[in-house]
Amino acid sequence: MAITGIGGLFFRAQNPAALCDWYRTHLGVDVGGIWSQQAGMSLIAPFKADTDYFPADKAFMLNFRVDALDPLLESLRASGVEVIVKPEWDAPETGRFARIHDPEGNAIELWQPPAH
Repeated sequence: MAITGIGGLFFRAQNPAALCDWYRTHLGVDVGGIWSQQAGMSLIAPFKADTDYFPADKAFMLNFRVDALDPLLESLRASGVEVIVKPEWDAPETGRFARIHDPEGNAIELWQPPAH
């Protein structure tokens, strides 16, 4: 018996329909439906309860793998989505990162893994 991958992520929302539309429009993710993702790395990691890596009033943070971070960030900014980047988040061994928030304040980390 073995786990073969993440089957889903479920979370509460004030306006599920609007949030599904936002994820579909800005990130191309069919939230609320079946989304076939590319094979690749995934990380599941608990953080200390007092971490400042994502908002204290949220129990989780989404992290999406991307293949081209810069064009996505350009598109998000053009759509009025605030993008946060910090040089200290990036490293040759781990890749590049950016942070956005959905309309309900959920943190979303965008991760471009390093080229191998």
